[in-house]
Amino acid sequence: MNAVVKAPTPLSSIDLTDDAQVAEVLDLAVRAGEVVLASGTGVIDTTTTVRLIATTYGLSSCSIDVTYDAIRIWADRGPELPPASAMRVVHDRSLNFTSLAAVNRLSRRLRTGIVPLDEARAALDVTTSTPRPYRDWIATVARSLMATAIAALLGAGMIVAAVSFATTVVIDRLNRVLDGHGLPIFFQHVLGGAIATVPAIALASLATRLQIEVDPTLIIAAGITVLLSGLQLVGAVQDAITGAPVTAMARMLEVLMMTGGIIAGIALTLRIAYLIDVTVPPVSFTSGRDITDLPVKIAAGAVAALAFTLACYAERRALAVAACSGAAGTVCFLLVKQAGFGPVISSGIAATLVGLVGGLMARRALTPPLVIAVAGITPLLPGLRLYRGLYSVIHDELLAGADQLLAAGGIGCALAAGVTLGEWFARTRRPHILQSGVPRRPITNRRSKPAD
Repeated sequence: MNAVVKAPTPLSSIDLTDDAQVAEVLDLAVRAGEVVLASGTGVIDTTTTVRLIATTYGLSSCSIDVTYDAIRIWADRGPELPPASAMRVVHDRSLNFTSLAAVNRLSRRLRTGIVPLDEARAALDVTTSTPRPYRDWIATVARSLMATAIAALLGAGMIVAAVSFATTVVIDRLNRVLDGHGLPIFFQHVLGGAIATVPAIALASLATRLQIEVDPTLIIAAGITVLLSGLQLVGAVQDAITGAPVTAMARMLEVLMMTGGIIAGIALTLRIAYLIDVTVPPVSFTSGRDITDLPVKIAAGAVAALAFTLACYAERRALAVAACSGAAGTVCFLLVKQAGFGPVISSGIAATLVGLVGGLMARRALTPPLVIAVAGITPLLPGLRLYRGLYSVIHDELLAGADQLLAAGGIGCALAAGVTLGEWFARTRRPHILQSGVPRRPITNRRSKPAD
């Protein structure tokens, strides 16, 4: 947040001839960067966090290299001392927005006040060792609630919404068990896509026999959206835009592989259904996103964003802000689309608003903008278009299928690019610590003496 602000250098300088102190500072910097990078933050913001911590303690001449899964830092201590370096490999990429917010607050303290090195290390140790704030079953319920909200946003009725909830519970709990056994996440997404398709096929068969009107495809669309949420699409596009192509390609490849796993699971299940002559949910190419039942859809967008934030173990203070972000993004998308713009442009404009509002509201809520931005665009992910494209390809309608799949890709890129642009607009607003044009004086910790 507010990365454009350059901290006074140094706030609390260490003895550069002391190898142990230098090593402690570098370790503190790369460990904080690990938490930020693992949460999907872009290379530029991760580099800024690492550099801020190193600069605060006197290591102002640093070279930092951030890649998809590693952070390296080299510190120049002058012509008479050898350079120092440190490296950290990111192993765990499970989203934990509480840890991200804690590191964000720590960086704020370091930027504006003198914090002893041992106190900063203790704060980071607490952040990385504290268990998640919610139990796993709460995260499962949150993801299921998100699926229900997505189905409602697409116009589903009570039956489809309830089935979407139950299906997501099964997907989440089973994938947690398989993740504990070390199954690669690609195959977890294959299984998730297959599980999301089975209830839709069953409901389509029952609807035909019972002569009830339901749209089972929305179950699959909701399942796809839940599986796509949390992938590092925003970070990938942000890295590509801000000049980190290597990391951008790595993240984009991960997004494509996980999306391909979902598509493979759905395609396999649909093919089996054809072979055993079971009713396959038909696809309607009429848009499921319009301004009919607008209050319901705005509420669904807010609930989907709130549920996603809760599923990613965010702090309570972030939930209300995320809900506002989801509602704002949903209503902006629907109104812009109703005005005659296509889904790609509508998604980009809505995501820009989400990024802007997220960047500004995050300062008040002390929540990283990434949390609000990713939650805000979650209701707009193109799960239904992915299924439409896959259905058309399976039925040898290659032109229609390619159109839907390309549109889904365009919407995803527009969402990520819009968030990046919105956050840039938010950062051009001068934060409070620069209202007078220069940084405020450092806040001295009473338990420590200010540096000379």
